[in-house]
Amino acid sequence: MKPEAKAALKERAIEELKLYWLIFLYLFIFLGAFTVYRRLVVAEVGAAYLNYGFALIEALIIAKVILIAKAFSFTRRYEDKPLIVPTLYKALLFGAFVLVFALLEHVVKGWFQHEGLLGGLASLRELGAYEIGARALMIMIAFVPFFAFWEIGRVIGPDRLTAMFFSRRPVPADARPPGS
Repeated sequence: MKPEAKAALKERAIEELKLYWLIFLYLFIFLGAFTVYRRLVVAEVGAAYLNYGFALIEALIIAKVILIAKAFSFTRRYEDKPLIVPTLYKALLFGAFVLVFALLEHVVKGWFQHEGLLGGLASLRELGAYEIGARALMIMIAFVPFFAFWEIGRVIGPDRLTAMFFSRRPVPADARPPGS
């Protein structure tokens, strides 16, 4: 492999890793907050809720799923439309991915716990349709601002979006308080 190609590959890997951790951080904060909320609600009825590691693991996996989907380019379907269209499309699409992941997670969990594949689905049924629907709805809602920023960054460029949020900008003269 040529040195230029190696350098380009290394730079791309670093960018992908940065993007992965950024996606993970957003999802972990959201899922962690949702987990704390569920814990507080369940505590109201005197029950314990100790599934904090779930938010961490789910954020790690969903972040990777998002990057894999980005690599396969099937998320680019509506990128020529107004930004709301690809934003909502991606929020719904990835919300559905998370729902499918939850189903697979319970099936695998049942298999590892020697309950069989259907035993995992039985544990999912115990959660109930309302819990499953609430989780899917919350993740889809969390994805709307996430993919809105994603799409804005795609259109104006990620460096410009980052600079808009994290670089100091001069205050326009008409926005300064009198006497300054």
